[in-house]
Amino acid sequence: MTRVWRAVRVVIPIGFLGVFFVWPVVAIIARSLTADALRHVLADHGLRHVAWFTLWQAAIATGLTLVVGLPAAYVVARYQFWGKRLFRAFVTVPFVLPTVVVATAFLVLFRPGGALSFLGWQRGVGPLLVAEVFFNVAVIVRTVGGFWSYLDPRRADAARVLGASRARAFREVTLPALGPSIAAAASIVFLFTFTAFGLVLLISDPAHSTLEVEIYRQANELLDFPTAAAIALVQIVAVFSLLLVLARMQERRAVAQRLVAARDTSRRARGWERLVVGGVLGATAVFLGGPLLVLALESLRLGGSWSLASYRALGSSTATDTLYVPAWQALRNSLEFAALAATIAVVVGGLASVVIASRPGRATRAMDTFLMLPLGTSAVTVGLGFLVALDRWPVDLRAKAVLVPLAQAVVAIPFVIRAVVPALRSIDPRLRDAARALGAPPSRVWREVDLPIAMRAFLVGFGFAAAVSLGEFGATLFVARPESPTIPIAISRFLARPGELNIGQAMAMSTVLMVVTGAVVLAIEHVQVRQIGEL
Repeated sequence: MTRVWRAVRVVIPIGFLGVFFVWPVVAIIARSLTADALRHVLADHGLRHVAWFTLWQAAIATGLTLVVGLPAAYVVARYQFWGKRLFRAFVTVPFVLPTVVVATAFLVLFRPGGALSFLGWQRGVGPLLVAEVFFNVAVIVRTVGGFWSYLDPRRADAARVLGASRARAFREVTLPALGPSIAAAASIVFLFTFTAFGLVLLISDPAHSTLEVEIYRQANELLDFPTAAAIALVQIVAVFSLLLVLARMQERRAVAQRLVAARDTSRRARGWERLVVGGVLGATAVFLGGPLLVLALESLRLGGSWSLASYRALGSSTATDTLYVPAWQALRNSLEFAALAATIAVVVGGLASVVIASRPGRATRAMDTFLMLPLGTSAVTVGLGFLVALDRWPVDLRAKAVLVPLAQAVVAIPFVIRAVVPALRSIDPRLRDAARALGAPPSRVWREVDLPIAMRAFLVGFGFAAAVSLGEFGATLFVARPESPTIPIAISRFLARPGELNIGQAMAMSTVLMVVTGAVVLAIEHVQVRQIGEL
Protein backbone atom coordinates (compact mmCIF):
# COMPACT_ATOMS: atom_id res chain seq x y z
CA MET A 1 0.00 0.00 0.00
CA THR A 2 2.87 2.35 0.83
CA ARG A 3 4.47 1.74 -2.57
CA VAL A 4 1.19 2.42 -4.34
CA TRP A 5 0.78 5.70 -2.46
CA ARG A 6 4.34 6.74 -3.33
CA ALA A 7 3.68 5.99 -6.99
CA VAL A 8 0.45 7.99 -6.92
CA ARG A 9 2.26 11.02 -5.48
CA VAL A 10 4.60 10.98 -8.48
CA VAL A 11 2.22 9.95 -11.25
CA ILE A 12 -0.57 12.47 -10.56
CA PRO A 13 1.57 15.66 -10.69
CA ILE A 14 3.65 14.54 -13.66
CA GLY A 15 0.60 13.17 -15.48
CA PHE A 16 -1.38 16.36 -14.92
CA LEU A 17 1.42 18.60 -16.19
CA GLY A 18 2.11 16.19 -19.02
CA VAL A 19 -1.47 16.36 -20.32
CA PHE A 20 -2.22 20.02 -19.65
CA PHE A 21 1.18 21.59 -20.21
CA VAL A 22 3.70 19.47 -22.09
CA TRP A 23 1.25 18.17 -24.67
CA PRO A 24 -0.17 21.61 -25.63
CA VAL A 25 3.25 23.27 -25.73
CA VAL A 26 4.83 20.46 -27.74
CA ALA A 27 1.83 20.45 -30.10
CA ILE A 28 2.06 24.15 -30.97
CA ILE A 29 5.86 24.08 -31.29
CA ALA A 30 5.89 20.87 -33.35
CA ARG A 31 3.34 22.27 -35.80
CA SER A 32 5.15 25.57 -36.30
CA LEU A 33 8.87 25.09 -35.65
CA THR A 34 11.26 24.74 -38.57
CA ALA A 35 15.02 24.29 -38.64
CA ASP A 36 15.47 27.49 -40.66
CA ALA A 37 13.47 29.50 -38.12
CA LEU A 38 15.53 28.12 -35.21
CA ARG A 39 18.82 28.92 -36.98
CA HIS A 40 17.56 32.41 -37.74
CA VAL A 41 16.60 33.05 -34.11
CA LEU A 42 19.94 31.80 -32.76
CA ALA A 43 21.91 33.91 -35.26
CA ASP A 44 19.85 37.10 -35.11
CA HIS A 45 21.75 39.84 -33.27
CA GLY A 46 18.57 41.74 -32.43
CA LEU A 47 17.00 38.71 -30.75
CA ARG A 48 20.18 38.10 -28.76
CA HIS A 49 19.86 41.68 -27.51
CA VAL A 50 16.26 40.92 -26.52
CA ALA A 51 17.35 37.79 -24.65
CA TRP A 52 20.07 39.71 -22.79
CA PHE A 53 17.65 42.47 -21.78
CA THR A 54 15.14 39.85 -20.64
CA LEU A 55 17.78 38.28 -18.39
CA TRP A 56 19.28 41.38 -16.78
CA GLN A 57 16.02 43.22 -16.19
CA ALA A 58 14.64 40.10 -14.47
CA ALA A 59 17.74 39.85 -12.26
CA ILE A 60 17.58 43.53 -11.25
CA ALA A 61 13.82 43.40 -10.62
CA THR A 62 14.27 40.29 -8.44
CA GLY A 63 16.97 41.97 -6.38
CA LEU A 64 14.90 45.13 -5.92
CA THR A 65 11.87 43.06 -4.92
CA LEU A 66 13.92 41.33 -2.22
CA VAL A 67 15.14 44.71 -0.94
CA VAL A 68 11.58 46.04 -0.72
CA GLY A 69 9.88 42.85 0.43
CA LEU A 70 12.21 41.43 3.10
CA PRO A 71 11.74 44.29 5.63
CA ALA A 72 7.96 43.91 5.33
CA ALA A 73 8.31 40.12 5.67
CA TYR A 74 10.37 40.61 8.85
CA VAL A 75 7.82 42.97 10.41
CA VAL A 76 4.91 40.68 9.54
CA ALA A 77 6.73 37.63 10.92
CA ARG A 78 8.16 39.02 14.15
CA TYR A 79 5.77 41.73 15.39
CA GLN A 80 2.17 41.99 16.46
CA PHE A 81 0.32 45.12 15.40
CA TRP A 82 -3.22 46.21 14.78
CA GLY A 83 -4.49 45.24 11.32
CA LYS A 84 -1.80 42.62 10.68
CA ARG A 85 -4.10 40.30 8.76
CA LEU A 86 -5.51 43.25 6.84
CA PHE A 87 -1.98 44.31 5.90
CA ARG A 88 -1.11 40.84 4.60
CA ALA A 89 -4.28 40.85 2.50
CA PHE A 90 -3.50 44.35 1.24
CA VAL A 91 -0.01 43.31 0.17
CA THR A 92 -1.46 40.46 -1.91
CA VAL A 93 -3.90 42.60 -3.90
CA PRO A 94 -1.36 44.02 -6.42
CA PHE A 95 -0.26 40.50 -7.30
CA VAL A 96 -3.68 39.58 -8.70
CA LEU A 97 -4.41 42.68 -10.78
CA PRO A 98 -4.30 42.24 -14.58
CA THR A 99 -1.08 43.61 -16.00
CA VAL A 100 -2.91 45.84 -18.44
CA VAL A 101 -4.67 47.62 -15.56
CA VAL A 102 -1.52 48.07 -13.48
CA ALA A 103 0.32 49.34 -16.54
CA THR A 104 -2.44 51.92 -17.03
CA ALA A 105 -2.10 53.02 -13.39
CA PHE A 106 1.66 53.49 -13.70
CA LEU A 107 1.30 55.37 -16.97
CA VAL A 108 -1.05 57.75 -15.12
CA LEU A 109 1.48 58.14 -12.30
CA PHE A 110 4.43 58.86 -14.62
CA ARG A 111 2.64 60.94 -17.28
CA PRO A 112 3.18 64.73 -17.40
CA GLY A 113 1.34 66.19 -14.44
CA GLY A 114 1.23 62.82 -12.66
CA ALA A 115 2.40 62.24 -9.10
CA LEU A 116 5.75 60.80 -10.28
CA SER A 117 6.26 62.97 -13.36
CA PHE A 118 9.24 64.71 -11.67
CA LEU A 119 11.28 61.53 -12.30
CA GLY A 120 11.02 62.04 -16.05
CA TRP A 121 10.06 58.39 -16.62
CA GLN A 122 7.11 58.40 -18.96
CA ARG A 123 8.11 55.09 -20.51
CA GLY A 124 11.22 52.95 -20.33
CA VAL A 125 13.19 50.63 -18.08
CA GLY A 126 12.70 52.70 -14.90
CA PRO A 127 8.89 52.53 -14.79
CA LEU A 128 9.05 48.88 -15.85
CA LEU A 129 11.26 47.88 -12.91
CA VAL A 130 9.11 49.83 -10.44
CA ALA A 131 5.97 48.14 -11.78
CA GLU A 132 7.56 44.68 -11.59
CA VAL A 133 8.57 45.24 -7.97
CA PHE A 134 5.04 46.48 -7.23
CA PHE A 135 3.63 43.25 -8.65
CA ASN A 136 5.93 40.83 -6.86
CA VAL A 137 6.42 42.20 -3.35
CA ALA A 138 3.57 39.94 -2.25
CA VAL A 139 5.59 36.86 -3.18
CA ILE A 140 8.38 37.83 -0.77
CA VAL A 141 6.10 38.94 2.06
CA ARG A 142 3.81 35.92 1.88
CA THR A 143 6.37 33.19 1.19
CA VAL A 144 9.34 34.37 3.27
CA GLY A 145 7.21 36.06 5.93
CA GLY A 146 5.03 32.97 6.34
CA PHE A 147 8.07 30.73 6.85
CA TRP A 148 9.86 33.30 9.03
CA SER A 149 6.93 33.47 11.43
CA TYR A 150 7.48 29.81 12.36
CA LEU A 151 11.23 29.99 12.97
CA ASP A 152 12.20 29.70 16.63
CA PRO A 153 13.69 33.11 17.58
CA ARG A 154 15.56 31.64 20.55
CA ARG A 155 18.48 30.57 18.35
CA ALA A 156 19.17 34.18 17.38
CA ASP A 157 18.64 35.22 21.01
CA ALA A 158 21.22 32.66 22.12
CA ALA A 159 23.71 34.09 19.63
CA ARG A 160 23.08 37.57 21.05
CA VAL A 161 23.69 36.29 24.59
CA LEU A 162 27.04 34.84 23.44
CA GLY A 163 28.11 38.29 22.25
CA ALA A 164 27.03 38.41 18.62
CA SER A 165 25.68 41.72 17.37
CA ARG A 166 22.16 41.92 16.02
CA ALA A 167 23.53 42.06 12.46
CA ARG A 168 25.84 39.07 12.99
CA ALA A 169 23.07 37.01 14.60
CA PHE A 170 20.87 37.68 11.59
CA ARG A 171 23.66 36.94 9.10
CA GLU A 172 24.90 33.72 10.69
CA VAL A 173 21.75 32.29 12.30
CA THR A 174 18.53 33.66 10.85
CA LEU A 175 19.57 34.18 7.22
CA PRO A 176 20.81 30.59 6.66
CA ALA A 177 17.54 29.30 8.11
CA LEU A 178 15.58 31.56 5.73
CA GLY A 179 17.68 30.51 2.76
CA PRO A 180 15.26 27.94 1.27
CA SER A 181 12.23 30.23 1.48
CA ILE A 182 14.17 33.21 0.08
CA ALA A 183 15.46 31.07 -2.80
CA ALA A 184 11.95 29.78 -3.45
CA ALA A 185 10.42 33.26 -3.46
CA ALA A 186 13.24 34.73 -5.56
CA SER A 187 12.86 31.98 -8.16
CA ILE A 188 9.15 32.79 -8.53
CA VAL A 189 9.84 36.52 -8.85
CA PHE A 190 12.60 35.90 -11.37
CA LEU A 191 10.37 33.71 -13.52
CA PHE A 192 7.59 36.28 -13.48
CA THR A 193 9.89 39.10 -14.48
CA PHE A 194 11.74 36.93 -17.00
CA THR A 195 8.45 36.19 -18.77
CA ALA A 196 7.01 39.71 -18.35
CA PHE A 197 4.58 40.56 -21.12
CA GLY A 198 1.84 43.10 -20.43
CA LEU A 199 4.00 45.49 -18.44
CA VAL A 200 6.81 45.44 -21.01
CA LEU A 201 4.38 45.87 -23.89
CA LEU A 202 2.68 48.92 -22.36
CA ILE A 203 5.30 50.58 -20.15
CA SER A 204 8.69 49.88 -21.69
CA ASP A 205 9.94 51.70 -24.79
CA PRO A 206 10.27 49.90 -28.16
CA ALA A 207 14.03 49.59 -27.71
CA HIS A 208 13.57 47.29 -24.71
CA SER A 209 11.57 44.16 -25.43
CA THR A 210 11.44 40.74 -23.75
CA LEU A 211 11.26 37.28 -25.28
CA GLU A 212 7.60 37.06 -24.28
CA VAL A 213 6.76 40.26 -26.18
CA GLU A 214 8.71 39.04 -29.21
CA ILE A 215 6.70 35.79 -29.24
CA TYR A 216 3.48 37.80 -29.20
CA ARG A 217 4.73 40.20 -31.90
CA GLN A 218 5.87 37.41 -34.22
CA ALA A 219 2.66 35.38 -33.79
CA ASN A 220 0.02 38.11 -33.70
CA GLU A 221 1.44 41.06 -35.62
CA LEU A 222 3.74 39.47 -38.20
CA LEU A 223 1.95 36.08 -38.35
CA ASP A 224 5.38 34.44 -38.38
CA PHE A 225 4.52 31.32 -36.37
CA PRO A 226 7.78 29.41 -37.07
CA THR A 227 9.84 32.27 -35.61
CA ALA A 228 7.46 32.59 -32.65
CA ALA A 229 7.77 28.86 -31.99
CA ALA A 230 11.57 29.03 -32.21
CA ILE A 231 11.70 31.89 -29.69
CA ALA A 232 9.34 30.00 -27.40
CA LEU A 233 11.61 26.94 -27.55
CA VAL A 234 14.68 29.06 -26.71
CA GLN A 235 12.80 30.60 -23.80
CA ILE A 236 11.77 27.20 -22.43
CA VAL A 237 15.34 25.86 -22.63
CA ALA A 238 16.70 28.95 -20.89
CA VAL A 239 14.09 28.74 -18.13
CA PHE A 240 14.70 25.01 -17.64
CA SER A 241 18.43 25.62 -17.22
CA LEU A 242 17.86 28.42 -14.74
CA LEU A 243 15.39 26.32 -12.77
CA LEU A 244 17.90 23.47 -12.44
CA VAL A 245 20.39 25.88 -10.90
CA LEU A 246 17.79 27.40 -8.56
CA ALA A 247 16.51 23.99 -7.46
CA ARG A 248 20.05 22.87 -6.64
CA MET A 249 20.65 26.06 -4.64
CA GLN A 250 17.42 25.62 -2.68
CA GLU A 251 18.18 21.97 -1.92
CA ARG A 252 21.67 22.78 -0.62
CA ARG A 253 20.28 25.48 1.67
CA ALA A 254 17.62 23.21 3.18
CA VAL A 255 18.22 22.78 6.91
CA ALA A 256 15.99 21.10 9.47
CA GLN A 257 14.53 23.75 11.75
CA ARG A 258 12.61 23.79 14.98
CA LEU A 259 9.36 25.41 13.93
CA VAL A 260 7.02 26.79 16.57
CA ALA A 261 3.59 28.37 16.59
CA ALA A 262 3.50 31.79 14.96
CA ARG A 263 1.90 33.27 18.06
CA ASP A 264 5.06 32.32 20.02
CA THR A 265 7.47 34.10 17.64
CA SER A 266 5.84 37.54 17.35
CA ARG A 267 5.49 40.27 19.94
CA ARG A 268 4.58 43.89 20.37
CA ALA A 269 7.16 46.43 19.26
CA ARG A 270 8.84 48.38 22.07
CA GLY A 271 10.80 51.61 22.10
CA TRP A 272 12.71 52.31 18.91
CA GLU A 273 11.23 49.16 17.36
CA ARG A 274 7.97 51.05 16.97
CA LEU A 275 9.71 53.48 14.63
CA VAL A 276 11.09 50.60 12.55
CA VAL A 277 7.75 48.80 12.35
CA GLY A 278 5.85 52.00 11.60
CA GLY A 279 8.39 53.08 8.98
CA VAL A 280 8.36 49.73 7.16
CA LEU A 281 4.57 49.47 7.22
CA GLY A 282 4.14 53.07 6.12
CA ALA A 283 6.66 52.86 3.28
CA THR A 284 5.17 49.59 2.02
CA ALA A 285 1.63 50.98 2.23
CA VAL A 286 2.61 54.10 0.24
CA PHE A 287 4.51 52.12 -2.40
CA LEU A 288 1.73 49.60 -2.96
CA GLY A 289 -1.19 51.87 -2.19
CA GLY A 290 -0.29 54.64 -4.64
CA PRO A 291 -1.17 52.78 -7.86
CA LEU A 292 -4.18 51.15 -6.18
CA LEU A 293 -5.44 54.58 -5.13
CA VAL A 294 -4.95 55.84 -8.69
CA LEU A 295 -7.15 53.00 -9.99
CA ALA A 296 -9.86 53.70 -7.42
CA LEU A 297 -9.87 57.45 -8.09
CA GLU A 298 -9.92 56.95 -11.87
CA SER A 299 -13.00 54.74 -11.46
CA LEU A 300 -14.78 57.63 -9.71
CA ARG A 301 -14.06 60.24 -12.38
CA LEU A 302 -15.91 60.68 -15.65
CA GLY A 303 -15.84 63.69 -17.94
CA GLY A 304 -13.49 65.58 -15.63
CA SER A 305 -15.81 65.38 -12.61
CA TRP A 306 -16.54 62.94 -9.79
CA SER A 307 -19.22 60.42 -10.68
CA LEU A 308 -20.49 56.89 -9.97
CA ALA A 309 -21.60 56.48 -13.57
CA SER A 310 -18.91 53.86 -14.29
CA TYR A 311 -20.18 51.64 -11.47
CA ARG A 312 -23.81 52.13 -12.49
CA ALA A 313 -22.91 51.20 -16.07
CA LEU A 314 -21.46 47.88 -14.89
CA GLY A 315 -24.90 46.74 -13.82
CA SER A 316 -26.74 47.92 -16.91
CA SER A 317 -27.57 45.71 -19.88
CA THR A 318 -26.18 46.30 -23.34
CA ALA A 319 -28.30 44.19 -25.65
CA THR A 320 -26.53 45.43 -28.79
CA ASP A 321 -23.17 44.08 -27.66
CA THR A 322 -22.95 40.33 -28.21
CA LEU A 323 -19.82 40.10 -26.02
CA TYR A 324 -21.33 41.99 -23.10
CA VAL A 325 -21.60 40.12 -19.80
CA PRO A 326 -22.80 41.80 -16.57
CA ALA A 327 -20.08 42.50 -14.03
CA TRP A 328 -21.65 40.21 -11.43
CA GLN A 329 -21.54 37.28 -13.87
CA ALA A 330 -17.87 37.88 -14.71
CA LEU A 331 -17.17 38.10 -10.97
CA ARG A 332 -19.00 34.84 -10.32
CA ASN A 333 -17.09 33.14 -13.14
CA SER A 334 -13.77 34.35 -11.70
CA LEU A 335 -14.57 33.15 -8.17
CA GLU A 336 -15.78 29.74 -9.34
CA PHE A 337 -12.79 29.21 -11.62
CA ALA A 338 -10.36 30.43 -8.92
CA ALA A 339 -11.79 28.09 -6.26
CA LEU A 340 -11.56 25.07 -8.57
CA ALA A 341 -8.13 26.00 -9.91
CA ALA A 342 -6.73 26.56 -6.40
CA THR A 343 -8.12 23.23 -5.21
CA ILE A 344 -6.54 21.40 -8.16
CA ALA A 345 -3.25 23.23 -7.63
CA VAL A 346 -3.11 22.38 -3.90
CA VAL A 347 -3.87 18.69 -4.52
CA VAL A 348 -1.41 18.26 -7.39
CA GLY A 349 1.23 20.63 -5.98
CA GLY A 350 0.87 19.17 -2.48
CA LEU A 351 1.50 15.63 -3.70
CA ALA A 352 4.52 16.83 -5.64
CA SER A 353 5.84 18.79 -2.65
CA VAL A 354 5.81 15.69 -0.45
CA VAL A 355 7.89 13.79 -2.99
CA ILE A 356 10.33 16.65 -3.62
CA ALA A 357 10.86 17.38 0.08
CA SER A 358 11.18 13.76 1.26
CA ARG A 359 13.68 12.44 -1.28
CA PRO A 360 16.38 15.00 -2.18
CA GLY A 361 18.37 14.01 -5.23
CA ARG A 362 18.63 14.34 -8.98
CA ALA A 363 15.26 12.73 -9.68
CA THR A 364 13.28 14.99 -7.37
CA ARG A 365 15.30 18.04 -8.48
CA ALA A 366 14.36 17.25 -12.07
CA MET A 367 10.73 16.81 -11.00
CA ASP A 368 10.82 20.15 -9.18
CA THR A 369 12.27 21.86 -12.23
CA PHE A 370 9.71 20.26 -14.54
CA LEU A 371 6.78 21.40 -12.39
CA MET A 372 8.10 24.98 -12.36
CA LEU A 373 8.29 25.22 -16.15
CA PRO A 374 4.77 26.70 -16.62
CA LEU A 375 5.95 29.91 -14.94
CA GLY A 376 8.70 30.30 -17.52
CA THR A 377 6.66 29.46 -20.59
CA SER A 378 4.92 32.01 -22.77
CA ALA A 379 1.22 32.37 -21.94
CA VAL A 380 0.65 32.89 -25.65
CA THR A 381 2.28 29.52 -26.35
CA VAL A 382 0.26 27.73 -23.66
CA GLY A 383 -3.03 29.28 -24.77
CA LEU A 384 -2.52 28.47 -28.42
CA GLY A 385 -1.34 25.00 -27.48
CA PHE A 386 -4.57 24.33 -25.59
CA LEU A 387 -6.58 25.20 -28.69
CA VAL A 388 -4.41 23.04 -30.93
CA ALA A 389 -3.90 19.96 -28.73
CA LEU A 390 -7.08 19.52 -26.71
CA ASP A 391 -9.42 18.91 -29.65
CA ARG A 392 -8.70 15.19 -29.95
CA TRP A 393 -10.38 13.91 -26.82
CA PRO A 394 -13.61 11.91 -26.90
CA VAL A 395 -15.17 15.17 -25.72
CA ASP A 396 -13.72 18.38 -27.18
CA LEU A 397 -12.38 20.21 -24.13
CA ARG A 398 -12.05 23.42 -26.10
CA ALA A 399 -15.81 23.87 -25.79
CA LYS A 400 -15.86 23.19 -22.04
CA ALA A 401 -15.65 25.84 -19.33
CA VAL A 402 -13.56 23.46 -17.17
CA LEU A 403 -10.61 24.20 -19.45
CA VAL A 404 -10.25 27.63 -17.78
CA PRO A 405 -9.54 26.40 -14.22
CA LEU A 406 -7.34 23.63 -15.65
CA ALA A 407 -5.22 26.22 -17.47
CA GLN A 408 -5.10 28.41 -14.37
CA ALA A 409 -4.14 25.46 -12.17
CA VAL A 410 -1.16 24.72 -14.43
CA VAL A 411 0.15 28.23 -13.73
CA ALA A 412 -0.70 28.08 -10.00
CA ILE A 413 0.90 24.70 -9.14
CA PRO A 414 4.46 26.15 -8.90
CA PHE A 415 3.27 28.62 -6.23
CA VAL A 416 1.98 25.78 -4.08
CA ILE A 417 5.23 23.87 -4.46
CA ARG A 418 7.39 26.89 -3.62
CA ALA A 419 5.29 27.59 -0.52
CA VAL A 420 5.10 24.01 0.80
CA VAL A 421 8.49 22.44 0.01
CA PRO A 422 10.57 24.72 2.32
CA ALA A 423 8.15 24.05 5.19
CA LEU A 424 8.30 20.26 4.69
CA ARG A 425 12.09 20.26 4.39
CA SER A 426 12.44 22.25 7.60
CA ILE A 427 10.65 19.63 9.74
CA ASP A 428 13.04 18.07 12.23
CA PRO A 429 13.24 14.34 11.28
CA ARG A 430 13.45 13.48 14.99
CA LEU A 431 9.76 14.36 15.29
CA ARG A 432 8.89 11.70 12.72
CA ASP A 433 11.30 9.19 14.30
CA ALA A 434 9.68 9.72 17.69
CA ALA A 435 6.21 9.16 16.25
CA ARG A 436 7.33 5.96 14.51
CA ALA A 437 9.02 4.73 17.68
CA LEU A 438 5.68 5.11 19.46
CA GLY A 439 4.06 2.86 16.86
CA ALA A 440 2.45 5.42 14.53
CA PRO A 441 2.07 4.18 10.93
CA PRO A 442 3.26 6.45 8.07
CA SER A 443 -0.22 7.82 7.43
CA ARG A 444 -0.61 8.90 11.06
CA VAL A 445 2.91 10.40 11.11
CA TRP A 446 1.90 12.53 8.16
CA ARG A 447 -1.43 13.46 9.71
CA GLU A 448 -0.14 14.22 13.22
CA VAL A 449 3.36 15.62 12.53
CA ASP A 450 3.88 16.85 8.98
CA LEU A 451 0.45 18.24 8.20
CA PRO A 452 0.01 20.46 11.29
CA ILE A 453 3.43 22.05 10.65
CA ALA A 454 2.94 22.45 6.90
CA MET A 455 -0.74 23.46 7.01
CA ARG A 456 0.07 27.15 7.10
CA ALA A 457 2.24 26.72 4.00
CA PHE A 458 -0.62 24.89 2.26
CA LEU A 459 -2.93 27.79 3.07
CA VAL A 460 -0.38 30.25 1.70
CA GLY A 461 -0.16 28.15 -1.46
CA PHE A 462 -3.94 28.02 -1.76
CA GLY A 463 -4.16 31.77 -1.33
CA PHE A 464 -1.52 32.39 -3.98
CA ALA A 465 -3.17 29.91 -6.34
CA ALA A 466 -6.55 31.60 -5.92
CA ALA A 467 -4.98 35.04 -6.42
CA VAL A 468 -3.14 33.90 -9.54
CA SER A 469 -6.35 32.42 -10.93
CA LEU A 470 -8.34 35.58 -10.25
CA GLY A 471 -5.86 37.71 -12.18
CA GLU A 472 -4.62 35.26 -14.83
CA PHE A 473 -5.10 36.73 -18.28
CA GLY A 474 -2.73 35.32 -20.90
CA ALA A 475 -3.80 31.68 -21.15
CA THR A 476 -7.39 32.42 -20.07
CA LEU A 477 -7.79 34.80 -22.99
CA PHE A 478 -7.40 31.88 -25.39
CA VAL A 479 -9.47 29.21 -23.62
CA ALA A 480 -12.35 31.11 -21.98
CA ARG A 481 -15.70 30.95 -23.74
CA PRO A 482 -17.04 34.32 -24.99
CA GLU A 483 -20.13 33.95 -22.82
CA SER A 484 -18.10 33.01 -19.69
CA PRO A 485 -15.40 35.66 -19.30
CA THR A 486 -13.41 36.27 -16.14
CA ILE A 487 -12.93 39.74 -14.69
CA PRO A 488 -9.52 40.32 -16.38
CA ILE A 489 -11.01 39.44 -19.76
CA ALA A 490 -14.00 41.71 -19.14
CA ILE A 491 -11.59 44.51 -18.20
CA SER A 492 -9.59 44.01 -21.39
CA ARG A 493 -12.81 44.19 -23.43
CA PHE A 494 -13.67 47.55 -21.89
CA LEU A 495 -10.14 48.89 -22.45
CA ALA A 496 -10.24 47.80 -26.10
CA ARG A 497 -13.32 49.92 -26.83
CA PRO A 498 -13.25 53.65 -27.49
CA GLY A 499 -15.02 56.02 -25.15
CA GLU A 500 -14.40 57.43 -21.69
CA LEU A 501 -17.22 55.39 -20.16
CA ASN A 502 -15.59 52.13 -21.25
CA ILE A 503 -12.29 53.19 -19.64
CA GLY A 504 -14.20 54.14 -16.50
CA GLN A 505 -15.91 50.75 -16.39
CA ALA A 506 -12.51 49.04 -16.74
CA MET A 507 -11.21 51.01 -13.77
CA ALA A 508 -14.40 50.30 -11.80
CA MET A 509 -14.15 46.57 -12.48
CA SER A 510 -10.48 46.65 -11.49
CA THR A 511 -11.46 48.25 -8.20
CA VAL A 512 -14.05 45.52 -7.68
CA LEU A 513 -11.35 42.92 -8.34
CA MET A 514 -9.10 44.59 -5.74
CA VAL A 515 -11.83 44.46 -3.12
CA VAL A 516 -12.76 40.85 -3.89
CA THR A 517 -9.13 39.72 -3.80
CA GLY A 518 -8.56 41.46 -0.49
CA ALA A 519 -11.68 39.81 0.95
CA VAL A 520 -10.62 36.33 -0.24
CA VAL A 521 -7.10 36.64 1.17
CA LEU A 522 -8.39 38.13 4.42
CA ALA A 523 -10.79 35.20 4.81
CA ILE A 524 -7.87 32.78 4.41
CA GLU A 525 -5.92 34.77 7.02
CA HIS A 526 -8.66 34.07 9.57
CA VAL A 527 -8.48 30.29 9.14
CA GLN A 528 -7.08 28.77 12.30
CA VAL A 529 -4.40 26.11 11.91
CA ARG A 530 -4.23 23.21 14.35
CA GLN A 531 -0.87 22.74 16.04
CA ILE A 532 0.86 19.46 16.86
CA GLY A 533 -0.89 17.63 19.68
CA GLU A 534 -4.15 19.59 19.37
CA LEU A 535 -7.40 17.79 18.61
